[in-house]
Amino acid sequence: MAMFHTPRALQCTTALSSALLSMGAAAQTCEVRSGPQPLAVVELYTSEGCRSCPPADRWLSTLKARDKVLALSFHVNYWNHLGWRDPFATPETTARQYRLKEALGGKYVYTPQVVLNGRDHRSWSGQSASSLAGLPAATAPALRLSRQGDVITAQIASAPGTELAGYWAVLQDGLVSKVTRGENAGEDLRHDHVVSRYQPVPSWIAAQGGTTQLTLLPGPTQRVAFVVTNPALTQPVQALVLQCPA
Repeated sequence: MAMFHTPRALQCTTALSSALLSMGAAAQTCEVRSGPQPLAVVELYTSEGCRSCPPADRWLSTLKARDKVLALSFHVNYWNHLGWRDPFATPETTARQYRLKEALGGKYVYTPQVVLNGRDHRSWSGQSASSLAGLPAATAPALRLSRQGDVITAQIASAPGTELAGYWAVLQDGLVSKVTRGENAGEDLRHDHVVSRYQPVPSWIAAQGGTTQLTLLPGPTQRVAFVVTNPALTQPVQALVLQCPA
């Protein structure tokens, strides 16, 4: 469970980490820090039960971390009744799309849907990563991600009094399904940037900064992203992705 802590808790956590390191008990830490230009955040809402989705999946796979883009593939479950159950869809990722629908004033959810920096983005087809604008730098808080053992910590430094929220996204690449039923029957579908775990962090009022942590579950973990958002969890303001050596 991800929890937000006050700066005092951050100081305690830092002191504890320092003590463990001095005792030689802490695992080696890898980390990443935000730079002067925030990433572009691209959310794809997709389903293996949707015949229109494979082209969008392939497009998302062309977006790489080196392109200054955080690509997130949220699989949804509302097409499962068409004959094929998407193995990567979860109630949590589906609920996120419904939340976005309300925030964007939409009448319905649909796939494939691409959301760029919190806004509906329908002109994605054929668009290069270099043409995707990053989040505004003027409103982006500083962000640091670090990992020790199975615990990943996000440290956020924003203006005092700012109300923020956020979410963790555990990402996996190179996932392949052999679809035998439904609209994509007979297709071998490959997916990258799949959000295999989505963990929202409730809103908080920023003081001098703060920290939130995620404990990884057993199993393969390729990359972990943290996205800082508005209190409604719909508008990103900063994002980072952490990939540590195996």
